[in-house]
Amino acid sequence: MENKTPKILLVDDDKELCHLLTEYLTGEGYRADSANSGEEALAALKADSSFAALVLDIMMPGMSGLDVLRQLRPQSDIPIIMLTGRGDDIDRILGLEMGADDYLGKPCNPRELAARIRAVLRRSQPQAQNTPGAGLSLHGIELNPGTFSVTVNQQPLKLTSAEFNTLQLLMQQAGQTLSKQELTEKVLHRKLEAYDRSIDVHISRLRQKLSSANIEDTIKSIRGIGYQMIIEERQ
Repeated sequence: MENKTPKILLVDDDKELCHLLTEYLTGEGYRADSANSGEEALAALKADSSFAALVLDIMMPGMSGLDVLRQLRPQSDIPIIMLTGRGDDIDRILGLEMGADDYLGKPCNPRELAARIRAVLRRSQPQAQNTPGAGLSLHGIELNPGTFSVTVNQQPLKLTSAEFNTLQLLMQQAGQTLSKQELTEKVLHRKLEAYDRSIDVHISRLRQKLSSANIEDTIKSIRGIGYQMIIEERQ
């Protein structure tokens, strides 16, 4: 029988920290394995496709977390939480721009890490469609929450879970301005923190992907407030 318990891969060169977090996450109902280098992490992910999420330290000797992310993201949409040094804003933004789902500063609180893992797993699961027409359609974008899929002009568009949920929320409330606080709470399932640019980066990546599919100028920035998906069709 298939084991439904989510399996997490912890990647950090600090073996003691990996051991501590593995014990804590096991107590929280997860299965957890660890890798102590970027190379080891990529090998583990290649050998085992059952990992539900990846917790990835940015600063590691040899292959860094960003190097792992750069190699992994084009071929996998596994949810990724970065562990970053306090105040390493540039690395955080780079990681998000490269496709990480969220970040947590080190030293991290195990309880907060477990909460972040629950959040990324929750938003990476397809949502049940209980009513006909539950899919969303606007500007040539077709979004299906039940299959966790998006097409643009009938061509599939690959999004991370954070990008998918951001797009879904904007489409559901098209014509309305959503604050960064609301987007952070509903997409990332946490409070907006001071100097937190996570939503801005997810919006930027979403715009880039839509633009590459010839869908432009549909997500409007409302200065000092948040974002809005326009209703009127592009000319």
